[in-house]
Parts: sequence; structure tokens; C-alpha cells
Amino acid sequence: MTATPPPRDPATPGDPGDVPDEAPQGGLRRGAALMASGTAVSRLLGFLRAMVLAAAIGATGQAADAFSVANKLPNVLYMLLAGGVLNAVLVPQVVRAYKRDGGQEYVDRLLSFGFALLAGVSVVLTLAAPLLVRLYADPCSTTQLALATTFAYWCIPQLFFYGVYALLGQVLNARGSFGPYMWAPVVNNLVSIAGFGVFMAVFGGASADVTWGTPQIAVFAGSATLGVVAQALVLVPALRRAGVGYRWRWGLRGSGLGRAGKVATWTFIGLAIGQLGYVVVSRVASAAPGAACVATSDIAGNAAYDYAFMLFMLPHSLVTVSLATALFTRLSARAHDGDVAGVRADLSTGLRVVGLFTLIAGAGLTVLARPVVRLILVSSSEAAVSAVAGVVVAMAVGLPAFGAWSMCQRVYYAYEDAKGMVPVQAAMAGVVVAGTLLGQAVLPHSAWVAGAGLSMSASYLLGTLMAMRALRRRLGGDVDGAHVLRTHARAGLATVAAAAVGVAVLLVVQVVGPGGVVGALVQCAVVGTVMVLVYVGGLKLLRVRELDQLVGPLVRRLRGRR
Repeated sequence: MTATPPPRDPATPGDPGDVPDEAPQGGLRRGAALMASGTAVSRLLGFLRAMVLAAAIGATGQAADAFSVANKLPNVLYMLLAGGVLNAVLVPQVVRAYKRDGGQEYVDRLLSFGFALLAGVSVVLTLAAPLLVRLYADPCSTTQLALATTFAYWCIPQLFFYGVYALLGQVLNARGSFGPYMWAPVVNNLVSIAGFGVFMAVFGGASADVTWGTPQIAVFAGSATLGVVAQALVLVPALRRAGVGYRWRWGLRGSGLGRAGKVATWTFIGLAIGQLGYVVVSRVASAAPGAACVATSDIAGNAAYDYAFMLFMLPHSLVTVSLATALFTRLSARAHDGDVAGVRADLSTGLRVVGLFTLIAGAGLTVLARPVVRLILVSSSEAAVSAVAGVVVAMAVGLPAFGAWSMCQRVYYAYEDAKGMVPVQAAMAGVVVAGTLLGQAVLPHSAWVAGAGLSMSASYLLGTLMAMRALRRRLGGDVDGAHVLRTHARAGLATVAAAAVGVAVLLVVQVVGPGGVVGALVQCAVVGTVMVLVYVGGLKLLRVRELDQLVGPLVRRLRGRR
């Protein structure tokens, strides 16, 4: 149930076609910084998009949950492509293709096959919209089910364009062009924001009790889909600038895709197992608001889950993905060359540096869950804010484990060992299913979605432990575990101190500061700043050297500009 964009490594600056076995450290940092900046802008606009979306349709209630179910269907395929199959198949294959004669022909065949497959799957799944909605939703209201199905007919075609975006982005990154792939979602957000704004101007927002007819659905869902179309199409000129002259070439025989197909098969199996867990979560979330078959508008459902997951993914996207992306191609090259020590060193670096960020990010989200949610749900009720904030806390406690699990996945993908991940993914899915159903059985329906979030956090921890054990055997009995644990232990102490001070400061600011959205903004700014300062001070006091690897490049760049 991970949703991480595909990882890669920068090429030597000045030559987008050169993908070296080992990128210079400066190129690594520049690539990570470029990707992080694109992701940061995209996520900030994503916050604005979420605010406009909530103003247009709400964060809880029938219409919000119906759209959430419909719009998650294309996103599920995107997560499968970007989080798994393309990582396992395309990156290693494309990197090697560009190192040999005739490599572009190989890439052309792979892209042609991918486009054809995406088109076919998109058509079939669009026609199957009623079945898919019933799979992912279990609402008490037949009206909500019908609305979700109608939304799905407009949203599912996004599948094709999400896939095109992922495929072209993988090729661009393999050629050393990292910016377009990370900046393209900015266009998506801008188009969606404009479309949702038009919807509110014409039909009114969440507080206007909109009647959902064909015009309303076409404008609202059409805006979401048009944003994804734009996100894919802006990569076409970037592909040309990167020197990729794509031509349609059909035929897999002799293209070397047989091995890639085997990797893809095992990757699909593992991800399908993970999707069983997600189906259970989605159905429980869908059933929660109508558990008593009465109209309940402020109980966390699928829409609340989506908002919470967006906040949960924000720190992961800004740092974990950027670093993993900058390391992955080098990991693939070292794995291919049999450089076990190099793979071990990259994994250790990734785990330690990512851990420094995810620990404080998880603590910050936990302490500031309510004011952060209020900044997004500007016009929502206090009950709706509380519903989403509870889910955010349940997910945030698992953020450090999620970051570590993501790094472990990159090593599996570097060795093209999708089969080896299947037992881990099966165990993780089992934890999600069991935890979600247990929460449904013993918790009030207002806490069902939070229970699902907590079970996801537990699954990330289990996945990390199982993966590290397996990778230890693969990497010669050592994954630099002692070094990683020492760093996490010291950072954990600093995190506890920062969280304790943060809670105290938050209580004071809540008493003496303003209320409403302005108060939430003040709370986030003041408490967030204090927590970061306490955390950084604790890391320095405990002599955590990885802090320089995390913030050193930014500090040196700022000093250079002065």
C-alpha cells in the first residue's frame, strides 16, 4: 500500500544522455534538490487544491465520499505503476538500454507496448465502472453508490494519462532529465484548481447543497481528469529536449522484454496482494458514515482518509522520494555490477538520512494534526476537522517506518527481485486487513478509519523488519544495522524532546493566540519552528553527523548566495 513516485539518479551535468554508474556527489545533491523543489511546489499547490476541493464538495458527507471512491480508482493504477511495476521493470531496463547500441529501439518497443496496454486497460475498466465502485465502496446509501458510479465514468480514463506520465517520466529520469517529471504535477494542480473554482462560481460550493446532475458532474469530475491529461502532455516537449526521439515500434520478440515480463508478473502479484488490504480499508471507510444507516455528515469516510493520506505523504514526498530517486539508479548499477558493499552503503545512507527527517515530520504531524487539518478544511465544521485529524495522527506514527520500508523496496527493485518482496507484502496486507476489521469490530464507527490508519502504520513497521532481515542475507550478513540503529536512537531522543516542548507551546498558543484559520496558521508556524529548533539542537548535542547530510547542501547554497 505504498504510493511512491519512481526513483532514479542524476546524470553528469551538461549531458542529459549520459547515465553514469556512479553520479558525482554534487550531481546527486543537485538532482535531489531539483526534484525536491518541484515536489515542494507541487505539494504546496496540492494543499491549495485540497482546500478548493473541500470548499467545493466538503471533507465528509455523501458527495465527498462518492467522488473519493471514484477518483481513487485511477489513482490506484498510478500507485501500482509508479510504486512498483515501473520501478521493477523500466528503470533497470532503460538504464542498461542507453548503455548499449540500439538502446533507443528497446525503449521504443517498451513504450509502445506500455501505451497499448494502458489504452486497453483504461477502456475495459471504464466500462467496468459499476463493478469497481461496488468493489471499493460499501455505502448504505444507494444514491451515493449511483453518484460514485457516475463520477467513475469521468475519472477512470485518467488511468491512461497517469500511465503515460509515469512511462515518459521514467525515460526522462533515466536520461538524466529530472525536473519535468517532478514539476509536471504542478500543471495538474493548476488546471484542477481552476476547474473547481469554475464549479463553485457556477453551481456553488459545499455549503450550497448542490444538486448533482450531468452538468455539475461533468464540470467537477472533468476538471480532475483534465488536470491529469495536462500533467502527461507537458512531458512530450521535455522528452524531445532530452534527445529522446520516440518512434512507435511493435513486437516484443528479440527485444529483451522477457526478463522484464517475469519481474512485472511477480511485482503485480505482490501489489495485488497489497490491494486486497486497500480494498478492505476502502470498504470499511465507505461504510463508516452510514454504519447505522442514518445520514451522518461528520464521520470520517473515504474523503477524510484521502485528506489524511495527503498530509501523511507530504513529508515523504518532499524528502524520502527525492533522496530515494537520487540513489536508485546508482543502486541499480551497483547491484548489476555485484558491488555489494556499494549497495549496503547506499542503503545505510538512505535509511539514516531519511530517518532523521521522518522522525521529526511524524512527530510534527502528530502534535499539529488539528491545526494543519484546519488550514486545509477552511470552511468545514469542527467535527469534520476532528474526524480527519484523528486519521492523520494514526498514520503519522507510522511515517518513520514507511520511509524505511520505501528505502528497502529500492534495494529489491535494484536487484529486480519482485518475487522476494511477495512474502513481505503478503504479511503487510494481512496486518492491514486484520487490523482494519478488528477496528471495525471493537471501535465506534467514528474511529473506523483511524483504526485502519493505525493498522497501516503497523504494517510498515512489520514490512521494514522483514525486509531488513531478508536484505541482511542478500548483502553478506550485514546491512550496517548497528550504525542505522544508533542514528535512529539518538534522533528518537531528540524527537521526544521536540514533541514534549511542542505540546507545551501549542497549549500556550491556543490559550493566548487567535482562533479559527488564523489561529491554526499561528500554531503551525510557532510550534513547528520551536519543534525544529529543539530537534536540531538535540541532534547537535547528541552528535548526529547525518544532520549535515540532510541540511548541509542547503546551508552551503544559502551562504554562497550571500
